[in-house]
Amino acid sequence: MNLTDIVLRYRHRLEQRHGARMLPGHHRALDAIVACRTPACGQVVFDCPECHRMEQRPCSCGHRMCPVCRNFETTRWLGRQTAKLLPVRYYMVTLTLPGVLRPLAWCHQRQVYSDMFAAAVEAMRDLAGGRYGFGADIAMTGVLHTHARNRDYHPHIHFIVPGGGIDRRNHAWKKRTGRWLFPAKALSKLFRGKLADRLQDAGLRVSPRIYDHDLVAKIITVGTGEPALKYLARYLYRGVIAESAILSDSHGQVTFEYRKSKTDERRTRTMPGEDFLWLLLRHVLPKGFQRVRSYGFLHHRARRTFLLVQYVLRVAAALAEPATRPVFHCPRCNAPMVAVAFIPPLNGSSEARSPPPR
Repeated sequence: MNLTDIVLRYRHRLEQRHGARMLPGHHRALDAIVACRTPACGQVVFDCPECHRMEQRPCSCGHRMCPVCRNFETTRWLGRQTAKLLPVRYYMVTLTLPGVLRPLAWCHQRQVYSDMFAAAVEAMRDLAGGRYGFGADIAMTGVLHTHARNRDYHPHIHFIVPGGGIDRRNHAWKKRTGRWLFPAKALSKLFRGKLADRLQDAGLRVSPRIYDHDLVAKIITVGTGEPALKYLARYLYRGVIAESAILSDSHGQVTFEYRKSKTDERRTRTMPGEDFLWLLLRHVLPKGFQRVRSYGFLHHRARRTFLLVQYVLRVAAALAEPATRPVFHCPRCNAPMVAVAFIPPLNGSSEARSPPPR
């Protein structure tokens, strides 16, 4: 199924039913998906150096909600993170926003998401340097996800954490030897308390039921860390659903497939087309919000510290392999074509996509 066709077919119904709750970013996301790879996004002119055949190819929209764009950015990010891997055990720490705070998060997304990052990092640093930790400064890379597997609104952050840290007193590397990074229950309590304090300092009203849930943290080992990075990269620069997961669009009902988190069992979900679009639009992030953040010696400004860690662990400094964009071949002689010009976007072009036939 093609998500663009679904947008064109149900956008009018979406605006009628959910228009009062739609934000400017939601309209921009729909416009980008419809315009993707059409003259409305501009075109690149390619020339064949062998037979001098000229071709025009439309550009991608580049929006992070589009399911067909930004594969190059995903590959480049994965290459940079893979080059930073250390020969230690890695952990994935998942911290979930308590359910009672989801309505608040929906109304104040930028503030709540930023406070989630800050509270999570502060809580993990306190545990790593305290009685539950190993007396070292740890580093981590976090990725914000706002959806569950069934695409409901479920904000949470995945952190990839190396099993070790820097001992500032002795100027040495301290390795985490146990199976667990630190207790999940202690992290849950500390995270909720620090998040509540930050939200209240920002002037937001926090429900006391935030402390009703025992666990909002999950910690698992992920070996070398590379499988976890590939998992996070899957939804990093693309939309929250792949077009291959959309099974059908019939009689105004859209059906998509997902896997249940605990059993990995395949499930399907069917809903009206306008509600399906609204389900996806709820995960549009605020404009310019940074959903991937690194801390400690993994931060891009801590290059010297990271090189010192590599030296202590006897790791050869590796450079990320440059990601290459796909090469277009001439349909006449099969020679690689070269980009020679760019045609600006045609706003309101007559070549824009029209609604598909029913």
